[in-house]
Amino acid sequence: MENLLNNINEYKNEIAEFVATDANAVEEFRIKYLGTKGLVKTIMGEMKNVAPENKKEAGQLLNEFKVFVETKFEELKGSTVNGQESTANTIDLSLPGDTLPIGSRHPVVLMRNRIVSIFQRLGFAVADGPEIEDDWHNFGALNLPAHHPARDMQDTFYIQQNPDWVLRTHTSNVQIREMEKGKLPIRVVIPGRVYRNETVSARSHCFFHQVEGLYIDENVSFADLKQTLYFFVKEMYGKDVKVRFRPSYFPFTEPSAEMDVSCFICGGSGCNICKKTGWVEILGCGMVHPNVLTNCGIDPNKYTGFAFGMGIERPAMLKYGINDIRLFSENDVRFLKQFTSAI
Repeated sequence: MENLLNNINEYKNEIAEFVATDANAVEEFRIKYLGTKGLVKTIMGEMKNVAPENKKEAGQLLNEFKVFVETKFEELKGSTVNGQESTANTIDLSLPGDTLPIGSRHPVVLMRNRIVSIFQRLGFAVADGPEIEDDWHNFGALNLPAHHPARDMQDTFYIQQNPDWVLRTHTSNVQIREMEKGKLPIRVVIPGRVYRNETVSARSHCFFHQVEGLYIDENVSFADLKQTLYFFVKEMYGKDVKVRFRPSYFPFTEPSAEMDVSCFICGGSGCNICKKTGWVEILGCGMVHPNVLTNCGIDPNKYTGFAFGMGIERPAMLKYGINDIRLFSENDVRFLKQFTSAI
């Protein structure tokens, strides 16, 4: 037993002083001490020569030695791996970097950002809201009670009925949510995706994008609406564009109008884009209906406001000469890489 103890102490001193400079030295250590014919196995074999009364003490001693060797092996392995990694990760910062491909923004995003930026210059903040909406915010609060015939104007995707939950048919739901906050005055522009149960074709899709605007304060008039939209059109389409308003109907505005601009493709002379009329419809607008204000807890005798809404795909198609709305959602890199406004 005494000889075994002396031998183990000598081996420990030898192992403690072992230094590995590379992976080959670590492997030599493993073979010598932990291999099938290594030192640990050999010493473990000495247990048969230990007297029965000393076997318990000898077993503990041998197990401690085995753990000592294994710990040393892990230390050597870790030190050489870290050394190799530090060498491999040495970087020459003076070398030129790799050229990365430059992406481009989606044409709908480009158009949305341009529209929003114009209204932001007029003091409009950007608001957002849920795309899955309850019936009240999508219809009821907008002066469209149940069974109202105007609901048929919008083919709706219903997620759940009784109570009704829908994919929003317009971003007007965010107008309602902003008015319900009760923080007046309100001046917001609302970009977002909307959904309609329509046949997908070159000119229409089951989802598209809108930008809506809302301004509510004391003494807001239709003249304020017109001047706001005049500014937008001039900034968007140029100083020479002509504008006209046509009376229209929307349940949530009164009076209501649609706004046309002179066709900037043919200059008003008539083409396929404007259907030979010389005019292109770009948005709908009107004064917020008093019922809508009341539904949102706003006194219509004290406050008035205007709202407007426009699609994004149509002006994007006109600006970039795109003849099929489906191209916007096909994720074809050949199509998307044509737009050079880099991210």
